[in-house]
Amino acid sequence: MLSPHITARRVAPRPAVRSSRAVLFIVILISVAISTAAFASERALTLAEAQQRAVERSRLLAAKDYAAQSSREMSVAAGQLPDPLLKVGVDSLPIEGRDRFSLTRDSMTQQRIGVMQELTRADKRRLRAERFEHEAEKSIAEKAATTAEIERSTALAWLDRYYTEAMSAVIAEQISQAQLEIQAAESAYRSGRGNQADIFSARSVLVSLEDKASDINRRIGNAKIALARWVGDAAQLPLGAKPAVDAIRLDEATLDTQLGHHPELAVLTKQEDIATTEAHLAKANKKGDWSVEVAVQKRGPGYSDMLSIGLSVPLQWDQKNRQDRELSSKLAQVEQARAEREDALRAHVAEVRGMLNDWHTDRQRQTRYEQELIPLAHSRITASLAAYRGGKATLADVLAARRSEIDVRLQALQLGQETDRLWAQLNFLFPQNGISSH
Repeated sequence: MLSPHITARRVAPRPAVRSSRAVLFIVILISVAISTAAFASERALTLAEAQQRAVERSRLLAAKDYAAQSSREMSVAAGQLPDPLLKVGVDSLPIEGRDRFSLTRDSMTQQRIGVMQELTRADKRRLRAERFEHEAEKSIAEKAATTAEIERSTALAWLDRYYTEAMSAVIAEQISQAQLEIQAAESAYRSGRGNQADIFSARSVLVSLEDKASDINRRIGNAKIALARWVGDAAQLPLGAKPAVDAIRLDEATLDTQLGHHPELAVLTKQEDIATTEAHLAKANKKGDWSVEVAVQKRGPGYSDMLSIGLSVPLQWDQKNRQDRELSSKLAQVEQARAEREDALRAHVAEVRGMLNDWHTDRQRQTRYEQELIPLAHSRITASLAAYRGGKATLADVLAARRSEIDVRLQALQLGQETDRLWAQLNFLFPQNGISSH
């Protein structure tokens, strides 16, 4: 049998073992805390992350990349000479008499093989290649405009969900207060200080709030669906904090100059460049392209073979009704593109100035709601509750004050939603990082 001292020495843990276990436990706690924090941060969908996801998963941006690649490939092909033509035939084949259908007995019969090459002028080939280069540049400009549109639409969808959920929180808070008011009305009725009509009024307010809650839940579902259009399954994640919306990336002093470089205006500028290149190409077409042909004619064994060399020149005998008309048409298209771009710039400047004016006005109204209307509505409720407890007001007065506060808070949220939607439309007129790679 072992002595107690020996048994104690075997059971008691060593100090080094105890310290290593404590360190291991602390490390595990820190790892869990870090993982939990990282998981929590990943599970909150911020506006910037939503826009990044929307840009990364967009198939329309990929389509613009393919369009630009297609135009660049065509630019290389358009700069080359046309493919030569292989020409094979039989000349002067007899179809009557004893030599009919013979390839060798008649001296006039020739088996011909040759090559013809169209000599397209170098300036025409350069202009054709240049036209497709402008097409590629137009696709890149369209990609920038599409990127801005994706970021803008994602921001609007994110803000719509943010404010709808904020309205839902207000209604949930008011429902809790309405339930307490029902309990107070029932207690007052049982003690003989109130009447049954107060209970019905309080319950009517609760039902009305629950109906509003149902409508807002419907709007939240629709907002998630709209956001999922851009970010996919991430639309089901809880939203992060609202970004700073008190400034925009536009300088109002140089607004006309900035909007002149807007992606949508850049697309119209590239369209004008395409029309200009086509006009230059129409002018170059007033000089026809020559063609050169070389052919060998093989005759019968008793006759010598032949070599033929030919030159083909188009006869532009009616230039005033063909080439000149084509040039006039292309020049008119240049003016059309220029006029459309200038009108689009004027319309865009007017639209943006109008949105800026609305944004500044709505921000002033937001300040009025936050600093005056909401505090006044809250003070009215406080005063009504105090008067009701003191027997100087009825429950109807308290309920009316409560409805007024709900309306003011919801109006403030609706105004905030409209103001921030204007901010998103103004702040994301241009893509955030230029033309993002896709």
